[in-house]
Amino acid sequence: MVLSTTINKYAYATLIPSEGEGFTVRSLDYNVVAKYDTPADLLYNGELDLVKAALRWMGVRGGLRLFLHSDAPPGSGLGSSSTMAVALVGLLRRYLKRPMTDYEIAEAAYTIERKELGIQGGMQDQYAAAFGGFNFIEFNPQSVIVNPLRIPQDTLHELEYRLVLCYTGRTRLSANILKDQVESYRQGREEVMDALDRMKRLTIEMKNALLTGRLDDFGALLHEAWVQKKRLAKQVTSPEIERMYEVALQTGAVGGKILGAGGGGYILFFCDFEKKHLLTGALEKLGGEVVEFGFDHDGLRTWDVGEARERCAR
Repeated sequence: MVLSTTINKYAYATLIPSEGEGFTVRSLDYNVVAKYDTPADLLYNGELDLVKAALRWMGVRGGLRLFLHSDAPPGSGLGSSSTMAVALVGLLRRYLKRPMTDYEIAEAAYTIERKELGIQGGMQDQYAAAFGGFNFIEFNPQSVIVNPLRIPQDTLHELEYRLVLCYTGRTRLSANILKDQVESYRQGREEVMDALDRMKRLTIEMKNALLTGRLDDFGALLHEAWVQKKRLAKQVTSPEIERMYEVALQTGAVGGKILGAGGGGYILFFCDFEKKHLLTGALEKLGGEVVEFGFDHDGLRTWDVGEARERCAR
Protein backbone atom coordinates (compact mmCIF):
# COMPACT_ATOMS: atom_id res chain seq x y z
CA MET A 1 0.00 0.00 0.00
CA VAL A 2 1.12 3.54 -0.74
CA LEU A 3 -0.01 7.07 -0.01
CA SER A 4 0.43 9.29 -3.05
CA THR A 5 -0.56 12.58 -4.60
CA THR A 6 0.00 14.35 -7.89
CA ILE A 7 1.45 17.82 -8.45
CA ASN A 8 1.26 20.37 -11.25
CA LYS A 9 4.24 19.05 -13.20
CA TYR A 10 3.08 17.32 -16.36
CA ALA A 11 4.01 14.97 -19.17
CA TYR A 12 2.54 16.19 -22.46
CA ALA A 13 1.85 14.26 -25.65
CA THR A 14 0.32 15.63 -28.86
CA LEU A 15 -0.82 13.53 -31.83
CA ILE A 16 -1.47 14.88 -35.33
CA PRO A 17 -2.88 12.48 -37.94
CA SER A 18 -0.91 12.30 -41.20
CA GLU A 19 -0.96 10.46 -44.51
CA GLY A 20 0.55 7.00 -44.99
CA GLU A 21 1.51 4.41 -42.41
CA GLY A 22 4.62 6.03 -40.99
CA PHE A 23 5.34 7.63 -37.61
CA THR A 24 7.26 10.79 -36.76
CA VAL A 25 8.18 11.27 -33.11
CA ARG A 26 9.70 14.45 -31.70
CA SER A 27 10.91 14.40 -28.08
CA LEU A 28 11.80 17.77 -26.63
CA ASP A 29 13.31 16.15 -23.52
CA TYR A 30 15.83 14.08 -25.47
CA ASN A 31 16.18 16.55 -28.38
CA VAL A 32 15.36 13.75 -30.81
CA VAL A 33 13.29 13.59 -33.98
CA ALA A 34 12.78 10.05 -35.29
CA LYS A 35 10.89 8.71 -38.29
CA TYR A 36 9.61 5.17 -38.76
CA ASP A 37 8.18 4.23 -42.15
CA THR A 38 5.99 1.34 -40.99
CA PRO A 39 4.91 -0.35 -37.72
CA ALA A 40 7.51 -3.04 -38.45
CA ASP A 41 10.23 -0.41 -37.94
CA LEU A 42 9.28 0.13 -34.28
CA LEU A 43 12.16 -1.95 -32.96
CA TYR A 44 13.47 -1.55 -29.40
CA ASN A 45 17.00 -0.16 -29.54
CA GLY A 46 17.21 2.27 -26.63
CA GLU A 47 15.82 5.24 -28.60
CA LEU A 48 12.26 6.27 -27.74
CA ASP A 49 11.43 2.70 -26.73
CA LEU A 50 8.59 3.83 -24.46
CA VAL A 51 6.86 5.49 -27.42
CA LYS A 52 7.43 2.48 -29.67
CA ALA A 53 6.08 0.10 -27.05
CA ALA A 54 2.96 2.22 -26.56
CA LEU A 55 2.30 2.36 -30.31
CA ARG A 56 2.81 -1.39 -30.68
CA TRP A 57 0.83 -2.40 -27.60
CA MET A 58 -2.11 -0.16 -28.54
CA GLY A 59 -2.06 -1.54 -32.09
CA VAL A 60 -1.63 1.76 -33.95
CA ARG A 61 -1.29 1.19 -37.70
CA GLY A 62 0.51 4.42 -38.52
CA GLY A 63 -0.14 7.74 -40.16
CA LEU A 64 0.59 10.12 -37.31
CA ARG A 65 3.03 12.59 -35.80
CA LEU A 66 3.80 12.70 -32.06
CA PHE A 67 5.27 15.53 -30.01
CA LEU A 68 6.39 14.76 -26.44
CA HIS A 69 7.51 16.94 -23.55
CA SER A 70 7.79 16.54 -19.77
CA ASP A 71 8.14 19.13 -17.00
CA ALA A 72 10.38 16.77 -15.00
CA PRO A 73 13.60 15.18 -16.27
CA PRO A 74 13.89 11.38 -16.51
CA GLY A 75 15.47 9.92 -13.39
CA SER A 76 14.15 12.71 -11.18
CA GLY A 77 12.08 10.49 -8.88
CA LEU A 78 8.85 12.27 -9.82
CA GLY A 79 7.55 9.36 -11.89
CA SER A 80 8.08 11.18 -15.20
CA SER A 81 8.52 8.02 -17.31
CA SER A 82 5.38 6.35 -15.96
CA THR A 83 3.44 9.60 -16.32
CA MET A 84 4.51 9.81 -19.97
CA ALA A 85 3.41 6.20 -20.44
CA VAL A 86 -0.03 7.09 -19.04
CA ALA A 87 -0.22 10.17 -21.29
CA LEU A 88 0.64 8.07 -24.35
CA VAL A 89 -1.94 5.40 -23.55
CA GLY A 90 -4.59 8.05 -22.90
CA LEU A 91 -3.71 9.88 -26.11
CA LEU A 92 -3.77 6.74 -28.28
CA ARG A 93 -6.98 5.55 -26.64
CA ARG A 94 -8.64 8.80 -27.68
CA TYR A 95 -7.20 8.60 -31.20
CA LEU A 96 -8.41 5.02 -31.61
CA LYS A 97 -11.76 5.81 -29.93
CA ARG A 98 -11.17 2.88 -27.60
CA PRO A 99 -13.11 2.91 -24.29
CA MET A 100 -10.78 2.40 -21.31
CA THR A 101 -11.24 3.06 -17.60
CA ASP A 102 -8.58 4.76 -15.47
CA TYR A 103 -7.72 1.33 -14.06
CA GLU A 104 -7.24 -0.07 -17.57
CA ILE A 105 -5.11 2.89 -18.63
CA ALA A 106 -2.86 2.52 -15.57
CA GLU A 107 -2.58 -1.25 -16.11
CA ALA A 108 -1.72 -0.73 -19.78
CA ALA A 109 1.00 1.79 -18.90
CA TYR A 110 2.39 -0.64 -16.31
CA THR A 111 2.36 -3.50 -18.82
CA ILE A 112 4.17 -1.40 -21.43
CA GLU A 113 6.92 -0.32 -19.05
CA ARG A 114 7.45 -3.35 -16.88
CA LYS A 115 6.48 -6.31 -19.06
CA GLU A 116 6.88 -5.19 -22.66
CA LEU A 117 10.13 -3.25 -22.06
CA GLY A 118 11.31 -5.04 -18.91
CA ILE A 119 12.06 -1.80 -17.02
CA GLN A 120 12.51 -2.42 -13.29
CA GLY A 121 10.01 -0.69 -11.03
CA GLY A 122 6.60 -0.84 -9.41
CA MET A 123 3.15 0.28 -10.45
CA GLN A 124 2.22 3.10 -8.09
CA ASP A 125 3.35 5.87 -10.49
CA GLN A 126 1.06 4.69 -13.29
CA TYR A 127 -2.01 4.59 -11.04
CA ALA A 128 -1.15 7.93 -9.42
CA ALA A 129 -0.84 9.63 -12.82
CA ALA A 130 -4.00 8.09 -14.26
CA PHE A 131 -6.24 8.91 -11.28
CA GLY A 132 -4.68 12.11 -9.90
CA GLY A 133 -5.15 13.63 -6.46
CA PHE A 134 -4.53 12.15 -3.02
CA ASN A 135 -5.01 8.38 -3.01
CA PHE A 136 -4.43 5.48 -0.67
CA ILE A 137 -3.57 2.67 -3.12
CA GLU A 138 -3.69 -1.01 -2.16
CA PHE A 139 -1.83 -3.58 -4.25
CA ASN A 140 -3.20 -7.11 -3.99
CA PRO A 141 -2.01 -10.23 -5.85
CA GLN A 142 -4.87 -10.05 -8.34
CA SER A 143 -6.02 -6.42 -8.20
CA VAL A 144 -5.23 -2.80 -7.41
CA ILE A 145 -7.66 -0.67 -5.41
CA VAL A 146 -7.43 3.14 -5.55
CA ASN A 147 -9.09 4.84 -2.57
CA PRO A 148 -9.48 8.62 -3.09
CA LEU A 149 -8.96 10.57 0.16
CA ARG A 150 -11.33 13.34 1.20
CA ILE A 151 -8.82 15.59 2.90
CA PRO A 152 -10.24 18.92 4.18
CA GLN A 153 -9.37 21.90 1.97
CA ASP A 154 -7.81 23.81 4.88
CA THR A 155 -5.50 20.87 5.52
CA LEU A 156 -4.50 20.72 1.85
CA HIS A 157 -3.71 24.45 1.72
CA GLU A 158 -1.58 24.27 4.85
CA LEU A 159 0.17 21.10 3.69
CA GLU A 160 0.97 22.64 0.32
CA TYR A 161 2.42 25.72 2.02
CA ARG A 162 4.57 23.73 4.44
CA LEU A 163 6.09 21.38 1.86
CA VAL A 164 9.36 22.26 0.12
CA LEU A 165 10.42 20.43 -3.05
CA CYS A 166 14.14 20.56 -3.75
CA TYR A 167 16.04 19.23 -6.77
CA THR A 168 19.40 17.82 -5.75
CA GLY A 169 20.99 18.65 -9.07
CA ARG A 170 21.52 15.09 -10.20
CA THR A 171 19.38 12.33 -11.66
CA ARG A 172 19.91 8.59 -11.23
CA LEU A 173 19.04 5.25 -12.84
CA SER A 174 16.30 3.91 -10.58
CA ALA A 175 16.30 0.43 -12.14
CA ASN A 176 19.64 -0.48 -10.51
CA ILE A 177 18.48 0.60 -7.05
CA LEU A 178 15.14 -1.21 -7.41
CA LYS A 179 16.87 -4.35 -8.66
CA ASP A 180 18.88 -4.54 -5.43
CA GLN A 181 15.74 -3.95 -3.34
CA VAL A 182 13.85 -6.73 -5.12
CA GLU A 183 16.77 -9.12 -4.73
CA SER A 184 17.00 -8.35 -1.00
CA TYR A 185 13.26 -9.01 -0.66
CA ARG A 186 13.53 -12.33 -2.49
CA GLN A 187 16.37 -13.36 -0.22
CA GLY A 188 14.27 -12.45 2.81
CA ARG A 189 16.93 -10.18 4.33
CA GLU A 190 15.73 -9.41 7.83
CA GLU A 191 16.58 -5.68 7.77
CA VAL A 192 14.78 -5.12 4.46
CA MET A 193 11.71 -7.14 5.47
CA ASP A 194 11.46 -5.24 8.76
CA ALA A 195 11.81 -1.90 6.95
CA LEU A 196 9.04 -2.83 4.51
CA ASP A 197 6.73 -3.85 7.36
CA ARG A 198 7.40 -0.57 9.17
CA MET A 199 6.84 1.46 6.00
CA LYS A 200 3.48 -0.25 5.49
CA ARG A 201 2.38 0.72 9.01
CA LEU A 202 3.69 4.26 8.49
CA THR A 203 1.63 4.56 5.32
CA ILE A 204 -1.56 3.92 7.27
CA GLU A 205 -0.53 6.32 10.03
CA MET A 206 0.31 9.07 7.54
CA LYS A 207 -3.03 8.63 5.78
CA ASN A 208 -4.86 8.94 9.11
CA ALA A 209 -2.82 12.01 10.05
CA LEU A 210 -3.82 13.75 6.82
CA LEU A 211 -7.50 12.86 7.12
CA THR A 212 -7.63 14.23 10.68
CA GLY A 213 -5.53 17.33 10.00
CA ARG A 214 -2.58 16.37 12.23
CA LEU A 215 0.11 17.85 10.01
CA ASP A 216 2.89 17.98 12.60
CA ASP A 217 2.39 14.26 13.13
CA PHE A 218 2.49 13.82 9.35
CA GLY A 219 5.86 15.59 9.21
CA ALA A 220 7.33 13.41 11.94
CA LEU A 221 6.04 10.28 10.18
CA LEU A 222 7.61 11.46 6.93
CA HIS A 223 10.97 11.54 8.71
CA GLU A 224 10.45 8.02 10.03
CA ALA A 225 9.52 6.83 6.53
CA TRP A 226 12.84 8.20 5.25
CA VAL A 227 14.75 6.40 8.00
CA GLN A 228 13.12 3.12 6.96
CA LYS A 229 13.54 3.76 3.23
CA LYS A 230 17.31 4.03 3.65
CA ARG A 231 17.35 0.49 5.02
CA LEU A 232 16.12 -0.93 1.69
CA ALA A 233 19.38 -0.40 -0.23
CA LYS A 234 22.62 1.48 0.34
CA GLN A 235 22.23 3.40 -2.95
CA VAL A 236 19.03 5.10 -1.71
CA THR A 237 21.08 7.86 -0.12
CA SER A 238 24.51 9.47 -0.54
CA PRO A 239 26.83 11.74 1.48
CA GLU A 240 25.45 14.76 -0.43
CA ILE A 241 21.84 13.79 0.29
CA GLU A 242 22.62 13.12 3.95
CA ARG A 243 24.30 16.52 4.28
CA MET A 244 21.33 18.26 2.67
CA TYR A 245 18.89 16.44 4.94
CA GLU A 246 20.92 17.24 8.07
CA VAL A 247 21.07 20.95 7.22
CA ALA A 248 17.34 20.92 6.45
CA LEU A 249 16.53 19.56 9.92
CA GLN A 250 18.73 22.24 11.47
CA THR A 251 16.98 25.07 9.60
CA GLY A 252 13.28 24.26 9.96
CA ALA A 253 12.40 20.90 8.40
CA VAL A 254 10.42 18.48 10.56
CA GLY A 255 10.86 15.57 8.16
CA GLY A 256 11.40 14.67 4.55
CA LYS A 257 12.32 11.95 2.10
CA ILE A 258 13.93 11.42 -1.26
CA LEU A 259 11.31 10.83 -3.96
CA GLY A 260 11.32 7.76 -6.15
CA ALA A 261 13.92 5.03 -5.75
CA GLY A 262 16.51 7.40 -4.28
CA GLY A 263 20.13 8.22 -5.05
CA GLY A 264 19.28 11.66 -6.44
CA GLY A 265 16.43 13.55 -8.02
CA TYR A 266 14.07 15.46 -5.73
CA ILE A 267 13.77 15.64 -1.94
CA LEU A 268 10.47 16.65 -0.34
CA PHE A 269 10.61 18.38 3.05
CA PHE A 270 7.85 19.22 5.52
CA CYS A 271 8.77 22.29 7.55
CA ASP A 272 7.77 24.70 10.29
CA PHE A 273 5.92 27.43 8.37
CA GLU A 274 7.80 30.18 10.25
CA LYS A 275 11.14 28.79 9.06
CA LYS A 276 10.30 27.97 5.44
CA HIS A 277 12.38 30.88 4.15
CA LEU A 278 15.37 29.76 6.23
CA LEU A 279 15.06 26.21 4.91
CA THR A 280 14.87 27.25 1.26
CA GLY A 281 17.85 29.57 1.68
CA ALA A 282 19.96 26.85 3.29
CA LEU A 283 19.09 24.32 0.57
CA GLU A 284 20.02 26.75 -2.20
CA LYS A 285 23.38 27.48 -0.52
CA LEU A 286 24.09 23.73 -0.73
CA GLY A 287 23.42 23.77 -4.46
CA GLY A 288 19.82 22.57 -4.33
CA GLU A 289 17.11 24.05 -6.53
CA VAL A 290 13.85 24.77 -4.69
CA VAL A 291 10.93 24.22 -7.08
CA GLU A 292 7.51 25.80 -6.66
CA PHE A 293 4.60 23.39 -7.06
CA GLY A 294 0.95 22.88 -6.24
CA PHE A 295 -1.29 19.85 -5.90
CA ASP A 296 -3.17 18.64 -8.97
CA HIS A 297 -6.35 16.62 -8.52
CA ASP A 298 -7.46 15.74 -12.05
CA GLY A 299 -5.15 12.98 -13.26
CA LEU A 300 -5.02 12.16 -16.98
CA ARG A 301 -6.62 14.71 -19.31
CA THR A 302 -7.07 14.47 -23.09
CA TRP A 303 -8.58 16.92 -25.58
CA ASP A 304 -9.00 17.68 -29.30
CA VAL A 305 -7.99 20.99 -30.86
CA GLY A 306 -7.57 22.64 -34.26
CA GLU A 307 -8.56 21.92 -37.83
CA ALA A 308 -6.13 19.02 -38.04
CA ARG A 309 -7.93 17.46 -35.04
CA GLU A 310 -4.82 17.29 -32.91
CA ARG A 311 -5.21 15.00 -29.92
CA CYS A 312 -3.41 16.10 -26.78
CA ALA A 313 -2.87 14.55 -23.38
CA ARG A 314 -1.19 15.28 -20.09
